[in-house]
Amino acid sequence: MCGIFGYVGNRKNAPKLVFDGLKSLEYRGYDSWGVAVVSEGKIILKKKAGKIGNANVDDLPEGNLAIGHTRWATHGGVTDINAHPLLDCKGNIAVIHNGIFENYQEFKKKLISKGHKFVSETDTEVISHMLETRPFRSVFRQMEGLNAVIAINNKDKSLVAARNGSPLCIGFGERENFLASDASALLPYTKYIYFLEDDEMAVIEEQKVVVFNVRTGKKIKYKRQKLNWKLSQGEKGKYPFYMLKEIYEQPQVVSDIASNFLSQAKKGAKLIKKAKGTYLVGCGTASYACLAGEYFFSKIAKKHVNFSVGSEFGYHLHFLNRESLVLALSQSGETMDILESVKKAKKRKAKIASLVNVFGSSLYRLSDYKMLIGAGLEKGVASTKAFTGMLAHLILLSYSLAGRLDEGQKVLISAVESMKEVLSPKVVRKIIALAQKIVGKRHIYVIGRGISYSTSLETALKIKEISYIHAEGLAAGELKHGPLALIEKGTPCIAFLPNDETYGANLAGAMEMKARGGFVIGISFKFHEVFDYYIPVRGAKEATIIPNIVVAQLLAYYLAIKKDFDPDKPRNLAKSVTVK
Repeated sequence: MCGIFGYVGNRKNAPKLVFDGLKSLEYRGYDSWGVAVVSEGKIILKKKAGKIGNANVDDLPEGNLAIGHTRWATHGGVTDINAHPLLDCKGNIAVIHNGIFENYQEFKKKLISKGHKFVSETDTEVISHMLETRPFRSVFRQMEGLNAVIAINNKDKSLVAARNGSPLCIGFGERENFLASDASALLPYTKYIYFLEDDEMAVIEEQKVVVFNVRTGKKIKYKRQKLNWKLSQGEKGKYPFYMLKEIYEQPQVVSDIASNFLSQAKKGAKLIKKAKGTYLVGCGTASYACLAGEYFFSKIAKKHVNFSVGSEFGYHLHFLNRESLVLALSQSGETMDILESVKKAKKRKAKIASLVNVFGSSLYRLSDYKMLIGAGLEKGVASTKAFTGMLAHLILLSYSLAGRLDEGQKVLISAVESMKEVLSPKVVRKIIALAQKIVGKRHIYVIGRGISYSTSLETALKIKEISYIHAEGLAAGELKHGPLALIEKGTPCIAFLPNDETYGANLAGAMEMKARGGFVIGISFKFHEVFDYYIPVRGAKEATIIPNIVVAQLLAYYLAIKKDFDPDKPRNLAKSVTVK
């Protein structure tokens, strides 16, 4: 969480350059934003609460050293004063920060007793004041928690940065260098980067970058990496929002996976076959991909694979050993709960495989076996194409484990054709009309069985996170154990009924909700009289979950649009969850 960007170089428009970098990072946090530039020996700030919107930094002076920050608030309210950067007493030092400085209060009390004046409620301002009398490395070593910090002062023409847990990467240019919390923000300027590791510190000047171990002070030899991403992947093009663009990119993403990732599937299947116990872990949307994966491996490969929510896995992994395999799923590769659990698993000698969308991310680097989703840059906070990409890879892994990889490829190709039908103008108009019918409702319930149980959970999550309507995903068989009491006349009830062994049982659940007055929305391969509203989805065996999810994404998107919400930047959320 929080977007960080820094620049030092020969250009004089550093404030504008940093500001543009922040706009590309705003999905990491949009409670407030700020930019600081060194100009004529002074640090000049501009910072505001709220989204960047149509703001600019045209009133900031020229300079060739600047830092900027987009905030996802943790300490202190969403105000101009609490926005980063934060200054020291004299205004000679500016700091931006991603993470939580857990022991800041003990230092703040000491600083206040020495006469320091604080103007904000943040933990970050404590760092600025500590830097008045102590070297950067000393300050960072005393900070507890998971943090990334960048500091500048009004004398040295350099950026000083360090990380422990929270992501930070360096970009290398000609007579200029950059810092960012996400490598995608560096694409307009360079493709050559270095991802700082935990407990690494960098001093970045116009023509020199030196990396140290923050604990020992020893210099570290580092190797630049080249990104193969395209700048166009980070642009909206003809679409009004990134989320809609990324929804429509999904047929191509799944098609590419079916064509180009067969070798990766074979290697992954060998790992799973060799392991004595495989565990799928993920958070949020990725956790529902893991749950679906558990069904895929059971149904397709007759293999028992365990699933756990990433934030909970660290509390019940005492059984892991050197023959265990943990397969961690993450779009960003920076989700803190996943990283913490993976580190604990490594301490128990378990092998770590990862399925991530971001090359070079923290999870990617931590893993013994690295697998890429290949969905391309995803900027909408609510994950779409990375999720369907995860599902596609898990289907290939399951079929490969069963020795039927060719069949898995065909199943995905069928899913691609079904997705294209869902994205056709005719079906999209039906989904828009449905959104109009239910946009005023306070509660929505979603049911499914088997693989469709994870579909119901992800559908509810998408509706919640971008339209702010309370939605609950349920295993259809659990309706009678309590949730049926919540169904009233007119309550929207979404039922997923694919052409598989769960059809009859799912239909029974839909009938139970209908009998209590529910407005039943059937998403299925065929119409049934119990449906009050029907959206057709052609079957693709186990991969039917993929076009079903596309229906859910479009419904959530159009609910948000009908309510005049920004689907790319839902309130209180951020793209990468880099705090516990």
